[in-house]
Amino acid sequence: MLTLDDKVKDLYKNPVGHDIIEKLLLTMGKSSFLVKNPIVSNMKLETLVKLAGDKISYDFAEKVMELVNAEEDIPVMQRGKISKRWWKEAVFYQIYPRSFLDTNGDGIGDLRGIIEKVDYLKDLGVDAIWLSPVYDSPNDDNGYDIRDYRKIMAEFGTMEDFDELLKKLHEKDMKLIMDLVVNHTSDEHEWFKEALRDENSKYRDYYFFRKGTKTENGKNLPPNNWRSFFAGSAWNYYKNEDIWALHLFSKKQMDLNWDNENVRNDVIDMINWWLDKGVDGFRMDVISLISKKPELPEGDEKIGEMMGITGIENYYYGPHLHEYLREIRARAFDPHRAFSVGETPGLGMEMCKLITGEERKELDMVFCFDHLETPGHGKYEDYEYDLNYFRDFIINWTENYGDNRRMALFYDNHDNPRMISKITHNKELYEPLAKLLALMQFTLKGTPFVYQGEEMGISNYEFTSMDQITDVEGKGTYAELLLKMSAGEAFHTVVSGTREHARVLLPWNSTRLPEHEGLDVPVYPSVTKCYKDLIALRRSDLAFAYGDFYCISKKKDKFVYKRSYEGREYIIDCNLSGEPIKAYNVGMVWELIYTTGSDGDMLAPYEARIYKLT
Repeated sequence: MLTLDDKVKDLYKNPVGHDIIEKLLLTMGKSSFLVKNPIVSNMKLETLVKLAGDKISYDFAEKVMELVNAEEDIPVMQRGKISKRWWKEAVFYQIYPRSFLDTNGDGIGDLRGIIEKVDYLKDLGVDAIWLSPVYDSPNDDNGYDIRDYRKIMAEFGTMEDFDELLKKLHEKDMKLIMDLVVNHTSDEHEWFKEALRDENSKYRDYYFFRKGTKTENGKNLPPNNWRSFFAGSAWNYYKNEDIWALHLFSKKQMDLNWDNENVRNDVIDMINWWLDKGVDGFRMDVISLISKKPELPEGDEKIGEMMGITGIENYYYGPHLHEYLREIRARAFDPHRAFSVGETPGLGMEMCKLITGEERKELDMVFCFDHLETPGHGKYEDYEYDLNYFRDFIINWTENYGDNRRMALFYDNHDNPRMISKITHNKELYEPLAKLLALMQFTLKGTPFVYQGEEMGISNYEFTSMDQITDVEGKGTYAELLLKMSAGEAFHTVVSGTREHARVLLPWNSTRLPEHEGLDVPVYPSVTKCYKDLIALRRSDLAFAYGDFYCISKKKDKFVYKRSYEGREYIIDCNLSGEPIKAYNVGMVWELIYTTGSDGDMLAPYEARIYKLT
């Protein structure tokens, strides 16, 4: 058990302690060398708290100790032997159905549109589709608020359309993984409606209903100070019932109580229902949040300031998380040999190791998001991302994650703006930059996840009004920002990070929702060809899926690395900047087999090359 009498280095050795320190350093824009130097690393934690003054309180330190001591396991690190699995060799392609392809002219993508593009995806080289939610939903959060898990959203089509899509993908030797959203349901789900209607219903304990706190003047306050990820309190008040209910996301996404065995049984029955239909696995939405501390304690305000969400320490790595993940796997995934990848906001490398170690039988993979913003920056900031940070992040994870687990390689998804627009504001560089990102994604060690439109080089849209923003997170953030800045400043901030950039119908559509009429972005056929060529190259040699990784050079704006497998070797030379830079001198025994630019002594801005040992 760690106490404040222990040293900083002792805390850093603990998997939870390590990730908390790294997360705080990332938020503050500081390097890990700050805690690795002998003076700080040998300092007692109590001394550190005293020196920190009002930046770190004793309450904060005690909360950290409580989190750290709750985890007794240490990750197992294996090197040199990688088990072969289809999903380690695959290229995944995420489809956001609402904005993929509209076939009936209503401005909303649909299942028929996906069916129509299966041949396109097969030709691109895609092995598996990750399908964002298509379940019945009132669409408060674009389908991530589910009303009926066993019904297809009418806007997208029918269950017959879904079955046809699944059949066609399997005929093309492609897999389908669905989005599993089980941290919460819609408030229109029958479970929640019955829970709210009847306090004696068994469904009342399916959710977190609590009485509020009454002040001296009679004001009814929420049960605790937790904040929603979508701004505002994490509690809804129901006046007629005089009761509060928890929602970590939108006001219509009510959190499920996973400590209730009946919840777990019903959720696992639903998972098996889809797996029995032939679905190949699931991407598990915010799955790391499903275990909350039963007493739902107050959130530490200091942690809330640092992390941006008050209360998060009480559920982002909850007391029964490992137990519940193992139960899902044992009762659903393993019997069907299904694949799982979890969305795990807030978790760092060491905690991800514990969730994805093959010997632990929890999840196959996770998405870690720490590479999406450079240190000291957040999503809602207008700045230019430094690819040197991405390089260092990738090197660290590749060298230290272990061969008994797998890293997910991605830049874009439905929850973030487009990466190429984050890296540079020079639109003339979008095309070579998109190719550079693709080349790294398909030659690094891990499994690539492509988000729809990346293969076209799609960038952010130039929104001009909040009327164009349908994203519930963006609208909530805008409302909060108006309390402390002008409407123009608030809009500029929201546009920097809104999810709307990734949710506008793809350019191959002739229709648009009314709020998106006239919006357009350039599409680059050369980028599509680049994706196709690089996916084919990746498939041609298992060196890219299973080979060793060795970093040759990480000078400023330079990333040179080697992949080797069973005697075959490749060198990848990347320019991470918008300026020309000297190419790496590979020598005479290496053949240039692919370039996003030329073959001269200089690499053009964002150019990358692949050499093979002859």
